[in-house]
Amino acid sequence: MVDNPYEGIREWVQQLPELVQPLGVGVAGMVPYIEGEGAAGIGIILGINPVVAALAAMIGNFLSVLAVVTISSRVRQRVVAGRGNDGATTYPASGAPSERRAKGQRRLQGWLSRFGVPGASLLAPLALPTQLTAAFFAASGVRTERVLFWQAIAILLWTGVIAALATGFVGFLGW
Repeated sequence: MVDNPYEGIREWVQQLPELVQPLGVGVAGMVPYIEGEGAAGIGIILGINPVVAALAAMIGNFLSVLAVVTISSRVRQRVVAGRGNDGATTYPASGAPSERRAKGQRRLQGWLSRFGVPGASLLAPLALPTQLTAAFFAASGVRTERVLFWQAIAILLWTGVIAALATGFVGFLGW
């Protein structure tokens, strides 16, 4: 049987107080590209109870999305109020988004147009972190409550799927 390459760090995590373990997973869930899915998987591989790891990761991911949406919505309100128009976005030559970011924004805008906020929220984690997706929706003028609701659903779904897969993976390997 294959030895667990994570045994040393797993033992260290298990020595931490039980309250600290999910807090670490929650903080990891706040990091773009790690998010709830990655944080839950890491926590489970490191020996944290799968339900506790998944819940902590979901909460951390959602709290970061909540902060991003709140800030993005307020910024949009101020920009729109300052322009006195519908808030259409234009980029000056020096403020143009990077090519990669612009490509991601075009893809997300296409999903938003084609599938609406629900579908785009559920598909977006395949391409972008939830924090960027949520900021894009809020900056596009989607109601804050609607963004938060559908991002929460996406976080629950994706984190739940990855947590279940990680639990099965750890069980399969006998870790």
